[in-house]
Amino acid sequence: MTSYQQITLPCGLRVIHEPSTSQVVYCGYVVCAGTRHEEDADSGMAHFIEHMTFKGTERRRACHITNGLERVGGDLNAYTTKQETVYYATVLKEDFARAADLLTDIVFHSTFPQTEIDKEVEVICDEIESYKDSPSEIIFDEFEAMMFPAQPLGRDILGQADRLRQYTTADALRFVRRYYHPANTAFYVYGDVPFARIVRTLERLLPASDFSATPVPIMNQPIPQPRLVGTERRVKRGTHQAHVLIGGPTFGGRDSRRFALLLLNNMLGGPGMNSRLNLSLREKAGLVYSVDSYLNTYPDTGFWNVYFGCDAHDIARCRRLLQRELNRFAEQTLSPVQLRAAQKQLCGQIGISTDAAEGYALALGKSFAHYHVHREVDQLIQHIQAITAEEVRAVAAEIYAPERLTTLIYE
Repeated sequence: MTSYQQITLPCGLRVIHEPSTSQVVYCGYVVCAGTRHEEDADSGMAHFIEHMTFKGTERRRACHITNGLERVGGDLNAYTTKQETVYYATVLKEDFARAADLLTDIVFHSTFPQTEIDKEVEVICDEIESYKDSPSEIIFDEFEAMMFPAQPLGRDILGQADRLRQYTTADALRFVRRYYHPANTAFYVYGDVPFARIVRTLERLLPASDFSATPVPIMNQPIPQPRLVGTERRVKRGTHQAHVLIGGPTFGGRDSRRFALLLLNNMLGGPGMNSRLNLSLREKAGLVYSVDSYLNTYPDTGFWNVYFGCDAHDIARCRRLLQRELNRFAEQTLSPVQLRAAQKQLCGQIGISTDAAEGYALALGKSFAHYHVHREVDQLIQHIQAITAEEVRAVAAEIYAPERLTTLIYE
């Protein structure tokens, strides 16, 4: 059992700390505000805010934010998803207070100067245009829009250029005042810093009195309704090869079946060269360079998909081979040997992944922010080892049902 500590500060901020023996500390804020929390008129607002927090606060100019950690060899970064916005830093342990101060300043005290907005919006618009030039990336956004039609989870994270160019300081402040409250945020620390020092530092930076007049966000988002009956869309993009995504709805991150789903997905098209799809489509048939299966899990819903690129005249054959593998999982129960081998491989991958400290720290923070629990790797492995072959088959029969499959093809 991993040793960790957690606390909720008077301001409402939830804090979790897991010690390590490294001299490097990974810390950050997970703000529970992503694309799915935007109003219909706020296209790309969560991602826009992430960019703009680096452009000035009540105490710092943009150049001071950029140099704040770099001058001590540290790193400051951020990213936006459909579910959250994460601001994180990597520093030596003696610079933890510097990192916490800078992170707190940009998250809770950004000013969003209009002159900086006008410049940064063009950077984001360039990002949008660059993204459109990559069909193997943009196809995932269009697929998610098909899975959640006319719903926040179906929106592009980057937003629409024409709406972004209309944003003002007032628009930015309206969004952050609604969602950027300590009670809607978690702070994580993975490193050799005493927990008492972490608490003292954050209490000093975020006194409860600063937020006493600010309402706590009410996160009553409607439960997403994924497409349950599959559909197919073909898009003419003039690409050199066809890009194909096939998938459907799954379960949310609180569903007990998620462990069997994780194992199933890893066997189907996980990172191993011995995944069933890699053996079938690449090694045996020579139809693709790579084929991968993905899980996209939110607290209240989720979906899976398989991506591959191939020659246009090979699409039908690839789809037949894919369907054959899906049917095998749904109709045939794994043998004890197959089940043990799959469990051992997935548990090994999880164990090795914990050696990537930054990724481990981010997972620590996100699990605590959304599920209010510590991410216990040992417990996860125990859940995987307890999966039965019938559980795997039952999950496959449900999510791989042909009538639930949605297909998107760029050609």
